[in-house]
Amino acid sequence: MTDMTATAASTGDVRVRGNVIRLAAAQALTGANSAVIFATGSIVGAALAPSVSLATVPLSMYVLGLAAGTLPTGMISRAYGRRVAFIAGTACGACTGLLAAFAILRGSFVLFCCATFLGGLYGSVSQSYRFAAADGASAVFRPKAVSWVMAGGVFAGVLGPQLVQWTMDIWSPYLFAFSFVVQAAVALVAMAILSGVDAPKPAPADLHRGRPLFEIARQPRFIAAALCGVIAYPTMNLVMTSAPLAMKMCGLSLSDSNFGIQWHIVAMYGPSFFTGTLIARFGAPRVVAAGLLLEACGAIIGLSGITAVHFWATLIVLGLGWNFGFVGASALVLETHRPEERNKVQAFNDFLVFGMMAVGSFSSGQLLANYGWAAVNWVVFPPVLLGVTVLLVVSFTQRRAALR
Repeated sequence: MTDMTATAASTGDVRVRGNVIRLAAAQALTGANSAVIFATGSIVGAALAPSVSLATVPLSMYVLGLAAGTLPTGMISRAYGRRVAFIAGTACGACTGLLAAFAILRGSFVLFCCATFLGGLYGSVSQSYRFAAADGASAVFRPKAVSWVMAGGVFAGVLGPQLVQWTMDIWSPYLFAFSFVVQAAVALVAMAILSGVDAPKPAPADLHRGRPLFEIARQPRFIAAALCGVIAYPTMNLVMTSAPLAMKMCGLSLSDSNFGIQWHIVAMYGPSFFTGTLIARFGAPRVVAAGLLLEACGAIIGLSGITAVHFWATLIVLGLGWNFGFVGASALVLETHRPEERNKVQAFNDFLVFGMMAVGSFSSGQLLANYGWAAVNWVVFPPVLLGVTVLLVVSFTQRRAALR
């Protein structure tokens, strides 16, 4: 019986590996969407907005799109299968690039914000790639599947900023307009790759099985996982969103900003080649705690100076912390639900993460404009302390319960 179970798990993992390759490639291409938006959004926003304090609103609209798209992504995946949701997401990605280019050519701040909102919808669908990779995988392979798909973002860290660097002046004086046209083409390539993902429509019986969402969400382990995701991602986003504009305000060049964002994204996804192994060896809670503490270290570096090297180091360490914190929190979420519950639980988790991220993102421009780069970094410490404390309490409580 044990041999039969092991064989079934191994066969399932072979199918999962095929999906992982496609999803990792799509992650690389989809990540270029967010890389282009974050590298250019606050700069284009400052040029088009009526006030510099509104410069980061396009980035906030991106985050709002992330939050708004999470629950619909789960519902589409639950009703029609993940592949349909993936195709819809990449269609939003193509529209993002075309509308953003048009907005820059017309000088319309409102249209540019609408474009970045569509980019957020695309990004919300891409967040489910990591969970889709784990569908049908054995318990041992699940963290690695999640981690390997996230590793595709390494190539996004190279592709996105370089795409901006190579194309930003092609339609001069309309800075970055052609960059978004190319981004639309990249989204169409991602659509072609995702069309081959093996993600069948859920069985009708699965739509009516499983525990109520509230019952699942009350589990201490889910609370810890969701809270740490809520802290790891929005905290990183707050600093990353502000960094390009802060660098410009400090007299640094666009090339310095693009370089910082590029290596930040590489740092975000690069550790994914081994994060799954670390989770399997040390456990997700320890990896999450290490990630949150690294984010705090990034803020300390940000407070120590305003040279290009300080900004680059801040963004790199912040990216490393995000990887450990977010991948670890995602692995924790996978431990809290049954297979038939996955779409609603995963969508609810992402809604919490990106909903909070949207709230924080709208304040980042005001925070930077009114209080400066130092204030942005100081905001990091309280949520990190809260997350580490909750992890310690939940882990201690579970250890005590296991000993009884």
